This record gives sequence, C-alpha cells and structure tokens, in this order.
Amino acid sequence: MKLSRRVFTTSAGVGLVLSVATAAQQPAAPAQPVAGKLAAIGPARPNRGNLVRKPASAMPKAPDGFTVELYADIEAPRMMVYAPNGDLFVTSSTINTITVLRDTNQDGVFETRGSYVGEAPRAGNGGGNAAGQAPNIPSAQTPVNPLVNGPLLGASAPACAAPPAGFNTKGAAGNLTQPFGMAFQGGYLYVGYTGSLVRYKYTPGDLKPQGPPEKLIDFPTGGHWTRNVVFNRAGTKMYVAVGSQSNNAAGEDCRRAAILEFNPDGSGYRVYASGIRNPVGLALQPGTDTIWTAVNERDNLGDDLVPDYATSVRDGGFYGWPYSFIGQNYDPRYVGSFPELVKRAIVPDVLIPSHSAALGITFYTGTAFPQRFRNGGFVALHGSWNRSIASGYKVAFFPMNNGKPGPLEDFVTGFVTNDGTGGRAIERWGRPVGVTQMPNGSLLISDDGGNRIWKVSTTANR
Repeated sequence: MKLSRRVFTTSAGVGLVLSVATAAQQPAAPAQPVAGKLAAIGPARPNRGNLVRKPASAMPKAPDGFTVELYADIEAPRMMVYAPNGDLFVTSSTINTITVLRDTNQDGVFETRGSYVGEAPRAGNGGGNAAGQAPNIPSAQTPVNPLVNGPLLGASAPACAAPPAGFNTKGAAGNLTQPFGMAFQGGYLYVGYTGSLVRYKYTPGDLKPQGPPEKLIDFPTGGHWTRNVVFNRAGTKMYVAVGSQSNNAAGEDCRRAAILEFNPDGSGYRVYASGIRNPVGLALQPGTDTIWTAVNERDNLGDDLVPDYATSVRDGGFYGWPYSFIGQNYDPRYVGSFPELVKRAIVPDVLIPSHSAALGITFYTGTAFPQRFRNGGFVALHGSWNRSIASGYKVAFFPMNNGKPGPLEDFVTGFVTNDGTGGRAIERWGRPVGVTQMPNGSLLISDDGGNRIWKVSTTANR
C-alpha cells in the first residue's frame, strides 16, 4: 500500500475539523483517508525550552469581551472537578496531593483551602521550577517493535478480550502516586492514580476521606502515566483513559492506548475503544452519553506530524495507533501492517496542531458566555517539547452546531515569551492542563507551569 503523507493543517499550523467525521450521529462505516495540504515526514526536532518566571506584566490573553484573572496560587495543579456541594477538588500529580478549595458563599472566590489527600496544600512560587514539569516525559527515541518486520505483516490484529490475571484486584490501596482524573458518583470520589483506580466514600462537605480508599483496578505503570475517569449520565458505566507505554511500539498490553469500560465497582472490564495513543481528557458531550477525549499523538515524524486531536469515541472504535493516523494514513514505520485493522481506523473529529499536547477537555453548558460558546468544547494544550517552533501553550475552542464540531480557534493564549523562532530555546511561563466550568459560568484553567489556576469570565459577569 502506498504511504500517504497528506494531513489537514494550515500554513499557520492550525488544526481543521474534518467534515467527514462528526459526533455520534455518524454511521458505523469508517471515514476514508483525508487529502489536504502536504506535511512532510521529517526528523524529530525537539526544543524542550525553558520554563521561566512569569514577567510582571504578563497575563493570559482572552478574546474581546472576556477577562482573565488569577483564581488560585497552587503547586502543580492538573485536573479539577466540582463536588456536589460546590467544593473544587484539584489534583497536583507531582506532589501526590488533592486540594479542596471552598467557596462558601458561591461568589466565585474561594475562602478556604485544605488537603483532602497528601501533604498540606502549598501555593505556587510563580513558575520557573521543576514542579511545573510533567513527570515521565517520553524519550526522543523509542525503538520500533521488531515484530512488524516479521510474520505479523498482513496478519489479523491481536485479540484483547479477557482481562489479564489479577487485573481487578480489590482491597486496600497502596502506592497511591500521581493522582490525576477524578469523578464524583454514587456517594464516592473516584480517583485515577497512575497504578490504580480507587474510590473514597464521600459525603458532600467532606474535607478529608472518611477512611482508606477502596482499590478497584490495577493499571500497568510507566510510559504515559495519566489516568482519567468519567461516568455515563446514569452512573452505570465508568470509562477510564489509559495511555500507551511507548511512543509507537506495537504489541503493548491491550489495557493501554485505550479507553476502558467498567461497572462502578470495577467489574465488567472491556476495551471500549483502542488505538488511541495517549487519551488524557475525558468529557461527555452535553445531553448525550457520547464520550469525547483529548489525545496526544506520536512523535519523531517531524514538526508537523502527527496532529493531536479531540474526538468523540465510538464503542468498539479503533483510532489507528500505532499503525496509522487520521484514518488509513500509514505510519511509515508500519507500512503494510494489519491491513484489515487499519482499514477500519476512524478519522478523529477535530485535529489540533502537532505536538500541542492536548490534555483537558470540557464542554460549556453555562449561560454566562455568549450563545456561540453554548455546548462547545474547550481543550487545554499543554505545549510542545518535540517541535522546533512552539505549538500549544494555550486553550483552544471548537463550537458545536447541531451536534457537529466547527473550526478550532484560539481562546486563551499569552503563555509563551519566545516561540523558538531562529533556533532559540522556547521560553514559556505557563502550561495549561485542565479546563472546567464554574457554577457561575466562568471557566477555570489549571496551569502547572506557572503553579496557578486562572479564571476566565465575560466582562459583564466578572
């Protein structure tokens, strides 16, 4: 099969929405490879750059009609979720802490903070420190699995049905490191640690766990370490995002590079969708049980390949990794591998500039923002380390029209002081991670590079 090098990008590197790929209303047949502007496959050109202290006059920039202000100084904030009583829970993965911010009078300003799990919460020091760096950054070179050069060419895809022995190991939880995703459901707080998913018995207003957590699921560790969780609207099914062990190696544990489905007690395991290199953000499309995820794609194919993406997730869907990308466009390291599997690879809904590191995703259901934002998606782009010119380091937005995504656009920018032009090291003072809607309709953005949470409001709703 001839390798296609065509992907959708613009000259500015902005990802485009694929008209052939929509949300859950699409028929089951996979989309075909997409033609667009050529993006040349090339060598890796990493520019890890420097995390610097925020200049005194620097602030995140939002569109006209919006204002950005500091909501909280907090060390290395990652994911955020509101509890049923309005408390904001925040994970700080690098210091193994979950912080609670309480806004007693619901005026959009928190009055107290406390540590739900881990050490006493600390305010950030304004950036420029190691705490803002995500752990386990993948190496620039990952060996290709040699099996693809052997008898697997043209073979059927490996099956992944029964869970591995010891997969569902309930009991006391240990080694609770790198908390990331959280969800409140059925009187529990569910937390995705890198090696396990646990739940804490929760009563609205709790500032400390009622007892030790119950471990529901063990996960393989190493490689992409985030574990996120979301429930369907009825609360009867739980979905967990688990990233790959490697950049592009075949033959990985089938619990990885996938979204997994469970019952709320951790039973009922099955692979809901696969071939998703590093799904990080999870959210439900408003008014539906359609899961959306924000995904980090593979490296070492040059500055402009492969685009990250945000997409609705189909039950049983395969999204290409590691063999292909954007449908049937073969990764050059796997040309000819598993043709029947690649034939059904799904084209993602929304492409994002390559190496942007798409992390958190949320849909806007409030009324404070203008009508065009209603039900649209916000995606936090943590920023590149493996591209010569910076990509990401912003929050992007895509509108939803009749359940279908529109073009991706910048929403909050301004975190970069030097984008790497001219061969210089990238300099940035902030790195967006999570996005969540406040009860009053404002938007919160966690920034683990600057050790802050930012609040975005309309000028009228400030």
